[in-house]
Amino acid sequence: MTVPPRVRRLSTALSPVLLAVGFGAWWFSASRAEPPPSALGGETTRFEASRNSFGLAAPTLTNTERRTFEVGDSFFTQNWVTAPASTDARDGLGPTMNARACSSCHVLDGRGLPPDLDDEGAELGLLLRLSIPGADPETGAPLPDPAYGGQLQDASINGVGAEGAIGVSYESIAGTYGDGTPYELAAPTYTVDDLAFGEAHPDLLVGPRLAPAVFGVGLLEEIPEADLLALADPDDADGDGISGRANRVWSATLGEMTIGRFGWKANTATVRDQVADAFFGDIGITSSLHPVQNCPGVQVACAEAIDGGDPELTDSRLGSVTFYNRTLAVPGARVDGGGDDDLADQILDGFGLFDDFGCSSCHAPTFTTGDSDIAALADQTIHPYTDLLLHDMGEGLADGRPDHLATGSEWRTPPLWGLGLIDDVNAGRFLLHDGRARTIEEAILWHGGEAETSREAFRLADAGDRAALVAFLEAL
Repeated sequence: MTVPPRVRRLSTALSPVLLAVGFGAWWFSASRAEPPPSALGGETTRFEASRNSFGLAAPTLTNTERRTFEVGDSFFTQNWVTAPASTDARDGLGPTMNARACSSCHVLDGRGLPPDLDDEGAELGLLLRLSIPGADPETGAPLPDPAYGGQLQDASINGVGAEGAIGVSYESIAGTYGDGTPYELAAPTYTVDDLAFGEAHPDLLVGPRLAPAVFGVGLLEEIPEADLLALADPDDADGDGISGRANRVWSATLGEMTIGRFGWKANTATVRDQVADAFFGDIGITSSLHPVQNCPGVQVACAEAIDGGDPELTDSRLGSVTFYNRTLAVPGARVDGGGDDDLADQILDGFGLFDDFGCSSCHAPTFTTGDSDIAALADQTIHPYTDLLLHDMGEGLADGRPDHLATGSEWRTPPLWGLGLIDDVNAGRFLLHDGRARTIEEAILWHGGEAETSREAFRLADAGDRAALVAFLEAL
């Protein structure tokens, strides 16, 4: 019989009582309660804590699949160049873009870097989504700005001007924990600066987005839709204050409206859609899903630039990059404390507090994947700590920009697997949708709306319990 973590926390002080009521026999049969799961990605898990933790292939791939993985890796990692070029497999960059390669933003398959919080320097991996009020009547997608499209392109090839620049400033917000310990958050304000093609729409909506880690997406794609919808409670019928709901988006891959799983607003349905969207929006590379160059009507030089083919990314290469993303291994959790029994106990305490504080109401711990065209992804018990649903996170995190069914204050629950390795892989920890949170504690303290009760449980907890929860999250 498994000892509930919170019971284990009280066992030393209350052991005579536990014995008296008949619980002592099963408690003393083991040294501690069952630990949190470590194989977060099922059989796709790799136990390597290093700078390469996010970029490893699932260990269960066949030799043929591994070759496809390596091809996809090369197209994900290497820079694209301006057309025409002798390297015609990789030409067609731009004409406007945010990056030259997928890995420019997804650093070592991990997260992008936000503007520096100290000197407000250049960003790498942060972009600005643009839209105007309203939605496409067929797909429900946000309407793009007439002159600047759906995403600010802050870079371009020679002879074609960049659309503008990202501006950001920060305001300090001071607060205190329940025990009086002070903390400080950095609240960003974003602006669209140095516009090259005249004023943007007067009602322009701007949403900052930091590139997320890309491992594990193939497993998330294989979670049965019914299992996700079973967690949705859009009207909060059970009265617990949590009203997650699914986004519904157009999938160019599937040719239909379906549940959104990827992106900060769950605005993308499949990994293939996500890859094609990123090539198009971030690097300026066309594909069969986005065959027309990304050049709004007023951008004449953009439209006249030489392209790299029709399309620039073939279906075969799109498939290889998609396969690469889908089959990246999930890093294993380090819940044993690295042999440190005190740390292992603290992690176990934090595991119990994660549930006690209500974090698991949105960060759902466990799913089993369904059938898949990739055998390694099928029938896997996984622990991503997400429900992939939209939740209202309050005004503090709101960007005011709707995306399909998502309101301006709703965000998809991000997976937590790999959370404790971000600092190792990306040389810094930049959390939430725009990287504003510099620590796990700050990320929790930004939670509002449906997560306000959980935030307050953490904020008002004693220092030991706060440290235990963070230790658990660091172990993921």
